[in-house]
Amino acid sequence: MRIVIKVGTSTLTHATGKLNIRRVELLCKVMSDLKNAGHQLVLVSSGAIAMGIGKMNMTRKPTDIPSKQALAAIGQCELMYIYDKLFSEYHHTVAQVLLTGSDVEDPQRHLNFQNTMFKLLEMGALPVINENDTVATAEIAVGDNDTLGAIVATNIRADLLILMSDIEGLYTADPRHDPEATLIPLVEEITPEILALADGAGSALGTGGMSTKLRAAKLVTADGADMVIANGSHPELLYDIAEGKPAGTRFAGHKEG
Repeated sequence: MRIVIKVGTSTLTHATGKLNIRRVELLCKVMSDLKNAGHQLVLVSSGAIAMGIGKMNMTRKPTDIPSKQALAAIGQCELMYIYDKLFSEYHHTVAQVLLTGSDVEDPQRHLNFQNTMFKLLEMGALPVINENDTVATAEIAVGDNDTLGAIVATNIRADLLILMSDIEGLYTADPRHDPEATLIPLVEEITPEILALADGAGSALGTGGMSTKLRAAKLVTADGADMVIANGSHPELLYDIAEGKPAGTRFAGHKEG
């Protein structure tokens, strides 16, 4: 299978913004094993700004764009160094790809992106994709990596998009406030009722929430691929998800028209 795995900031870091070493090491180990099993993998990774915050020993995420872009530049180096080091231990080669909205909206740049991605997969590399936060502004930004994951998945004709997050999946209500909330294991169709279950923003260091994940699900499932939301605290769940076993919430793909 061709699988796009998106990991959020909350999966990669502690609340301090510092790297969650044990979890990231396990993530890279499991992904390397899945590649060894014959799957083609693409990693869409958040975390550049958070890593920059940690690297510069700051305590909170700044609100102005120049500071965010500067921290992204600092953190992206650290992020790729870590991925390169950990995946190299399992004899896999990573490739950095930084995108803005313009790269998928402009026809020629869009084609260049697709050609590069298909060639990287053909070569057996593991593309690591992030939004180019160093130059992206509101006008050219994708906005969040859930949407970026969906854009990547549809562009490379992936079979599956997995969103690793700080929640187990989609619930009937917000489980942080409603003890009666139950996990929805399978969503066959994204109805207005399903969309109404979305909450607000995600963690303090991240940008995503359930609403961005449901938008991603609409994009991916309409293109025929499945999407799964799962708890990023447990990278070993990737084994079950790749085998089609129950884990988190699975959104069933269906070609429209």
